[in-house]
Amino acid sequence: MGRAIDCAGKTLDLSRPLVMGILNITPDSFSDGGHFLSLNAACRRAVQMVEDGADIIDVGGESTRPGAATVSADEELRRVVPVIEALVGEVPVPISVDTSRPEVIRAAAGAGVGLINDIRALRRPGALAAAAEVALPVCLMHMRGEPGTMQEAPHYDDVVAEVGAFLRERAACCEAAGIPREQLLVDPGFGFGKNLSHNLALLAGLPRLADFGWPLLVGLSRKSMIGALTGRPVAERIHGSVTAAVLAVERGASVVRVHDVRPTVEALRVLAPLL
Repeated sequence: MGRAIDCAGKTLDLSRPLVMGILNITPDSFSDGGHFLSLNAACRRAVQMVEDGADIIDVGGESTRPGAATVSADEELRRVVPVIEALVGEVPVPISVDTSRPEVIRAAAGAGVGLINDIRALRRPGALAAAAEVALPVCLMHMRGEPGTMQEAPHYDDVVAEVGAFLRERAACCEAAGIPREQLLVDPGFGFGKNLSHNLALLAGLPRLADFGWPLLVGLSRKSMIGALTGRPVAERIHGSVTAAVLAVERGASVVRVHDVRPTVEALRVLAPLL
């Protein structure tokens, strides 16, 4: 922590742990699918998350839950661009877009988005060039496989080492393409091609990934890992999710991506003086 990232004129101050609020403009996301499909509902949700203390709002137009079906680029654009355009002038915090498509990266940048958050780490054809072209900060996530098949018997010999090697390789590709190191964040991709034991090993091993020097973004909120450990359905995983967020920050995460903003913000305010 300790540095700031310019997100299209709005700043992410990494001198303290930050909370990214999740805004899914999808009918089929695992936790809040269908809740915020209208522009008014999406904007109300974003404003509420900012009032609750969110430091950044992450807008996504395609579900990436295990087994999720893909949507067309046109549909993804139809979902996210109007929301980004409305929020850029409505809320004081940066807006990020959760996408892997080069056309969505360009359109979102044109709409005023401040961060590209890509579960595929800019591996889709044209995505790396698009990200370099728009000159925005990027979060690179590790995922083994694709959302439709990623949970079919994933295997690692050393999940922390393998995830770390992937993130270093993708970061090097970004730097070679002209994206400065100072504009990169990395995400180990909890639940993306990983079983419970892999996720627990990653959580325990976060300090090893934090030592690479890039800010760590971690998403554990309401995921199956929390359900497996608590026995709770998706809607009742708030306590486990907040605990996981605190543990992640304690182990080096700079940003936590969450559904339940206010309780996470309050928990991190208790933790922050001890970091």
